[in-house]
Amino acid sequence: MRCIITIDAGTTNTRAALFDGEQKLLGIEKREIGVRNTAIDGNNQKLKEAVKSCIDTLMEKNGISFDDVEKILASGMITSNVGLVEIPHKTAPAGLKDLAAGITPVLLEEICPLPIHFIPGIKNRNQAVTLDNYEEMDIMRGEETESMAMLSMLPKGRPILLVLPGSHMKFVAVNAEGQVTGCLTSISGELLSVITNNTIIADAVGHRFVSADTYDKTYLLAGYRNAAATGLGRACFSCRILNQFTEKDPDKLANYILGAVLESDVAALKNSSAIRAGKDTLMVVAGKEPLQTAIADILREDGSFGGVEIFCAETAVPLSSLGAFLISRENGVLGAH
Repeated sequence: MRCIITIDAGTTNTRAALFDGEQKLLGIEKREIGVRNTAIDGNNQKLKEAVKSCIDTLMEKNGISFDDVEKILASGMITSNVGLVEIPHKTAPAGLKDLAAGITPVLLEEICPLPIHFIPGIKNRNQAVTLDNYEEMDIMRGEETESMAMLSMLPKGRPILLVLPGSHMKFVAVNAEGQVTGCLTSISGELLSVITNNTIIADAVGHRFVSADTYDKTYLLAGYRNAAATGLGRACFSCRILNQFTEKDPDKLANYILGAVLESDVAALKNSSAIRAGKDTLMVVAGKEPLQTAIADILREDGSFGGVEIFCAETAVPLSSLGAFLISRENGVLGAH
């Protein structure tokens, strides 16, 4: 059996998936360690240990050795300066062929005896970044593999904007030829975590986030509208006003805060020069619930864009793994499937 291992390391989590020779998913291992630990600690030892632990556990559970592994593919923040190996970004516009050309195999013996094939990220521009043009610049590591997987399942031939919510909100602009032409990032997920757990609002929302079972569109849009009118700081304090005088249900107020935080993403999308989106832009929203529904409802409420569709992968295989397969097959790292 010739297996494939994919690794996806982000800001807060590292995940490895094992596939057989037919690319059937055999197992997934996840560790709550990411490049944020490297940034905090000043070294990547915890990240190395997390990647090694995921790989070793996958092989032990499935009774295989490295002799059974054909390739190891890695993407995400693992290729950044706070990851395992820094791989240069490709410059937009970039598609499958460009990403495939940037794959770099590196042997890290402290992790495993096989080379890991690192897939590069994408940046918006090559020019020097200054105070005059920095808003045009953005970068991605990991979302490019997810984007390639999504594009393989979407109709071809029209520009779209992929919406990828998470710890960082990522908007990915794609042209009719299937090339990424730019991206826009915010740290709204991290802001939501801080507001929910480490501010005076924590008591009102019960230190908890919105779940699929507690999603409330009315309160979500109330938070969105208030933030659009008064700003995020005031909207958050208004959550405390609601809690003191009107609403005691922490789930409703958590929805309000989610809407207020996501409003800043929509404002960035409309005002940033990193990418352009308008009435002719089709938005395709991916991600886990309730974030997928929440951002889709807010984009529809805003009404500045050309349509909002929910993306359904209809597969249990992570998009990062599917994208890694597509990119790796493009340059022959993996054989045809």
